[in-house]
Amino acid sequence: MSYLAFESVTKRYGQTEVVDSFDLDVAEGELVAFLGPSGCGKTTLMRMVGGLESPSSGRILLRGEELKKPDRRRGMVFQSYSAFPWLTVSGNVAYGMRYRRDLTADQKRKQVAHFLDLVGLTAFADTWPNRISGGMRQRVAIARTLAAGSDILLMDEPFGALDAQRREFLQLELRRIQIEERKTVIFVTHDVEEAAFLADRVIVFTRRPARILAEVDVTARIGPSRTLEMRGGSDFFALRNELLHQVRSTASEEEGGA
Repeated sequence: MSYLAFESVTKRYGQTEVVDSFDLDVAEGELVAFLGPSGCGKTTLMRMVGGLESPSSGRILLRGEELKKPDRRRGMVFQSYSAFPWLTVSGNVAYGMRYRRDLTADQKRKQVAHFLDLVGLTAFADTWPNRISGGMRQRVAIARTLAAGSDILLMDEPFGALDAQRREFLQLELRRIQIEERKTVIFVTHDVEEAAFLADRVIVFTRRPARILAEVDVTARIGPSRTLEMRGGSDFFALRNELLHQVRSTASEEEGGA
């Protein structure tokens, strides 16, 4: 039995088909990047995993159970800066643990401190979200989702608003957390280098309606470990260029059919 399975998933909005008979199996503990042009349907698929959208036909299964509504097993980080304005930065992170019964109050406090440190916001623990930048609010959302202890992390271009240094740092930390805690991650991006660096496997999407154009086993190509130094290596360079060629081919196909 697959851990997370998409079975002939189709999504339509009226007469517009966004996803077309999508099939994919995701292993437990795997980080899969959905890579493709804006508007191709990759975020819609992620939202269906999270229970925020329902397939028009087909099913999404987690350990054989059909997913129909949100629950704590799946945590989401969106593109928008989704910090709760009525809570401080530390309050936002603590809110992610409100339903956790596996932690004592003291352990929750330590977790808040840990994840604030992880995203570089310890100094802003008592600050209100309207007093920090958009990129910092996005880091709050990432810390809150990680603190919730979800089995599956659904991430929709969560690092897009961050500066280059913090983005690289969080990419490395996400990879470390995913491996150490065996988190299953679906990471939506249109950044080829980010997909190549983060993922165990990259799914390249066609233009809408979403279909799989290519499936690339990144771990088989460059191994499970990721460092900033490897970005300058020939293997990573070749992988990035292959993915870039696949993404560009979707644009060429659209122009050819115009």
